Amino acid sequence: MAHDLVAIGRTGVDIYPLDHGVGLDEVRRFEKFLGGSATNVAVAAARHGRSVALITRVGRDPFGRYVRREAARLGVDTAYVTPITAPGGPPTPVTFCEVFPPDDFPLYFYRYGTAPDLMIEPAELPLDVIRDSTVFWATVTGLSAEPSRAAHFAAWRARGRRGLTVLDLDYRPMFWSGPEEAGQQVDRALEHVTVAVGNREECEVAVGESDPQRAADALLDRGLELAVVKQGPKGVLAATRHERVEVAPFPVEVVNGLGAGDAFGGALVHGLLNGWELRRTIEFANVAGALVASRLECSTAMPTTSDVEAVLASRPSAHAEGTA
Repeated sequence: MAHDLVAIGRTGVDIYPLDHGVGLDEVRRFEKFLGGSATNVAVAAARHGRSVALITRVGRDPFGRYVRREAARLGVDTAYVTPITAPGGPPTPVTFCEVFPPDDFPLYFYRYGTAPDLMIEPAELPLDVIRDSTVFWATVTGLSAEPSRAAHFAAWRARGRRGLTVLDLDYRPMFWSGPEEAGQQVDRALEHVTVAVGNREECEVAVGESDPQRAADALLDRGLELAVVKQGPKGVLAATRHERVEVAPFPVEVVNGLGAGDAFGGALVHGLLNGWELRRTIEFANVAGALVASRLECSTAMPTTSDVEAVLASRPSAHAEGTA
């Protein structure tokens, strides 16, 4: 049976401080969680009852075993989460963050030059699974190194730009030599996808436009069917060739904003699969992002459909923030 969503890309372990408002040099208590953008989106969609598979790689180490076990526990098909085969290869990456609410959450990636999720090989891809999934989700990070870059383009060629092929514009400067290199790869990738999701800075890397309306126009001009531009405190713009909606923020007490965008992504997938009208889809995704922004962790903080609907029902005019 085909999956509702297949996601490819970054995975690892988030090690987040339980002491907030201080730097890592002063933190005494930590807790580990499943992490990585593509992984979090997969978990988020699974929390909405969707059939989800993840394509990624892990190290042959205890954290690699944890990633596979925890992803499966959270509802993700891990058949395509494979350990690297090269002896002495890189370990499963860990990511630390500092928590300075409401808007400062520095990230520190420990990826040893490369990471197993950037060692996905084109020849090892389950191309039939990618072709048959209703939604295929990839992130820009997967384009930052070989052989992952080649694997992504092989997956897109196999899929043939069928509907709901999503590129998360998730630009992480530490994975690139600079925005120019990233922009070149994103430019190639936009020829293969039908939906793009990103904030204003990521849109500038992708299409040279940070103004939300112009960024949406530029993305649609590349042949996309849907462009979603996150505007931080101004909310979210979603545009198709025939419709534009803007959803204003819904205030929450932010604990950690790092997982909000991934919660937004999983909820966006759910709305698109349901065929909801565009405003309802973006409002739903926005609330999902806000709920996660109010919690410390990412993967295990992802809300269920009933969680989101309860917020929407209690505040019928409310929208959400925390999606930047």
